[in-house]
Amino acid sequence: MKITWIGQAGLLIETDGKVIIVDPYLSDSVEKIEPLNARRVPVDRSLLELQPDLILCTHNHLDHTDPETLVHYLTPESRRLVLAPKSSYQNLRATYGGRHNYVLMEAGCEWTEGNVVIRAVPAVHSDPDAIGFILSAEGKNYYITGDTLYSTKVLSALPDLPLHAVFLPINGVGNNMNAVDAARFAAATKATYAVPLHFGLFDDLTGDVFQAENRVIPQFYQPICLP
Repeated sequence: MKITWIGQAGLLIETDGKVIIVDPYLSDSVEKIEPLNARRVPVDRSLLELQPDLILCTHNHLDHTDPETLVHYLTPESRRLVLAPKSSYQNLRATYGGRHNYVLMEAGCEWTEGNVVIRAVPAVHSDPDAIGFILSAEGKNYYITGDTLYSTKVLSALPDLPLHAVFLPINGVGNNMNAVDAARFAAATKATYAVPLHFGLFDDLTGDVFQAENRVIPQFYQPICLP
């Protein structure tokens, strides 16, 4: 299992001979709508040449379901598997057409691809269709919360699985957990490792604000060390 942080909430996961990309934001599209949210880290354009087997989108905000990024993957010549909640699902089908295999995911849904199992779990965010994902592969479970607030309802809805790592936002704006609540949330999941996301691209936050004892702070475009 190799997991690389590609900025914001984006992850590149390589496992079971598959390339899985989650919430890729590799453009400047947000800045065009909100000039204050200009990228502070340049795009690694080699990532736009990937041929992902699966694309996961957690919700329909521009930095998670980005047409300027996804146009590189959802081409007329390709046929991708895309897992997304209702708002993203409808957006993607309308934008890229029906050639790709779009799967409408909501909390409780599961998708098995080879030896990888992907479970959709709840999230509490300003997009009411937002979800998180638990990806199970190579004998371990990885919880990607997507954008969410701290929520006891979310925590109580999680399947009874031992979590090797949880990936969660810490920026505290846009209806996301702040670093303090993210640390509380991570502790409640009992994950072995906690990985902060959603910092440093539009703001001057660093991963050091996340004070979980089991934290693993990622670096842009670098593999995340999760033994």
